[in-house]
Amino acid sequence: MSEPDRQMSFEGGGPGGILVGARPERHAASTPPRIRRVTIILFLALAASLLGGVIGASTATAAPNDVQVFGTLRNGSEKIAGVKVTATDSGGKVVATATSSATGTWQLMVPPGNYTIAIEKSSLPEGIEVQKEELPVDVSSGTARPVIFSFGAKRSSAEVSPLAKFTRLTIDGLRFGLIIAISGVGLSLIFGTTGLTNFAHGELVTLGAVIAWVLNVKFGIQLIAATVIAVVIGIGVGVVNELGIWRPLRRRRTGLVAMLVVSIGLALVMRYLILIFFSDRSEAFVDYQVQTQIGSGAFAITPINLACIIISLVTLLAVALMLQKTRIGKAMRAVADNRDLAASSGINVDRVILFVWALAGGLATLGGVLLGLSELGGRVQWEMGFKLLLLMFAGITLGGLGTAYGALLGCVIVGLVVQLSTYWLSPDLKYVGGLLILIIILTIRPQGILGSRARIG
Repeated sequence: MSEPDRQMSFEGGGPGGILVGARPERHAASTPPRIRRVTIILFLALAASLLGGVIGASTATAAPNDVQVFGTLRNGSEKIAGVKVTATDSGGKVVATATSSATGTWQLMVPPGNYTIAIEKSSLPEGIEVQKEELPVDVSSGTARPVIFSFGAKRSSAEVSPLAKFTRLTIDGLRFGLIIAISGVGLSLIFGTTGLTNFAHGELVTLGAVIAWVLNVKFGIQLIAATVIAVVIGIGVGVVNELGIWRPLRRRRTGLVAMLVVSIGLALVMRYLILIFFSDRSEAFVDYQVQTQIGSGAFAITPINLACIIISLVTLLAVALMLQKTRIGKAMRAVADNRDLAASSGINVDRVILFVWALAGGLATLGGVLLGLSELGGRVQWEMGFKLLLLMFAGITLGGLGTAYGALLGCVIVGLVVQLSTYWLSPDLKYVGGLLILIIILTIRPQGILGSRARIG
């Protein structure tokens, strides 16, 4: 028999392959060792892949409830890279570690609970000193938490005087109240002209901040330009709301209670669409992340907070002038006062309401960006507008439903009370003060501060 006749080949991907080119009498004698080797190799490969899949699956689903703790290490304008950051639980166990990147950013994922976030001083570059190397953080609520470490020479341990602290809280309350007012004025005008209590207004605030974030982070547009574009888009969203949902419902003579329920459903849809397409974690804008306080003592303030106060005041002044001096403003006040009489006087009520919705959408968008920049530390959250909605309702109800000036006054009062309450209460309870003052004043004056009494029945 020639040598080729004695050779055989193995075709097929496994032990069930077909032997080709071998004589039948040699099949039983020559194939078992080779088949055993192939079988062992395939078995080992299959076991390794299964083990890798199990390990990968366990890694992917090991901690689905972990919470993000993050921050950026900067010494002035200098970004600090290569610094080790650790998270230690209440039992003293280190549960997570991270090293700051070239941009100074770091991130830890930890289960909900209380932790001490610390910097290893030995990993700091020479000549840089951290003022406080350990900071307590509570992530029991499951919400992502930023942690800010301060660098440079340690400051004097002298306590801030009570008057200085009160003054700072007053300025901060004015800032927060003006942001609530920008967001809530449109909500009050919508109620005044249509009677609708729009529970989806908070999602317009969130949507504005998210649009500005996408333009700023994903498309690289500077935040001021991104905000202008977002406001224009917000105006368009307001117009689509009116033309696509509320005007058809009004023409069908849908009751206000039914429309209120529709607004709640719309709010839920918008909120969870934002969650799906945006993120369940807070995301930072690119610009204005590093701020150095200007002024000193009780009047120390960051440039971004000062800019938010100025922008809010200018915007609200422009709205007030528009209501007082322009034809559309006078028409809006006429429709809010008596819709039927305004229509009989030749005012196009549908056009006025469309303008109100456009104005409300633009103001809510601007309010969302300012809220993210100043109140949330330059970050955007998917529930930020929903959290602000209750304070908007408190402000416009306190000032007088349906009146723009009442909304302005009431929102500023709510903002001041909320921030000043932290002088005595924990910051986690600050919203309680705003709601308590709302209950007290409405018990004394149910129509609000600038509202008028209305006889029912």
